[in-house]
Amino acid sequence: MGLFDKVFGVQSRIQDTLSPAEAFAAIALAAIASDGYLSDEEAHSLSVSLSRMKLFRSYPEDVKRKLFDKLLGILRREGPGALLNSAQESLPHDLRETAFAIATDLVLADGVVTEEEKDFLGQLHESLEIPHEIGLKIVEVMLIKNRG
Repeated sequence: MGLFDKVFGVQSRIQDTLSPAEAFAAIALAAIASDGYLSDEEAHSLSVSLSRMKLFRSYPEDVKRKLFDKLLGILRREGPGALLNSAQESLPHDLRETAFAIATDLVLADGVVTEEEKDFLGQLHESLEIPHEIGLKIVEVMLIKNRG
């Protein structure tokens, strides 16, 4: 049983393995939904953040929309634990710190950090095996970035 299975009390039932891009987007989506609410503004911020990355630059809008529809469907049907377990398994090691940084940035962007969001980031940090010093630096930089 994986880390998120224990936290959320579910077992992953996702049949399809996520691609690296889907895994990355799944983590970012889970981050903005970790407070139990997904606003249009948060969804737009997610889309903009991913569009700036090399990983997603070649994705046409309709492909990105299908990707998000797939991930939202998994989130609704299977729950956050299953989505994150699958994402963690599919995410390349060299993208783990980047995924944590984007997730942290998205959580901090609205200026309010709920307990659920704090817990999510802590669990994500641990499950992605981000070294403590790196995780702390990422959080500090994102706090500075989102001050204004």
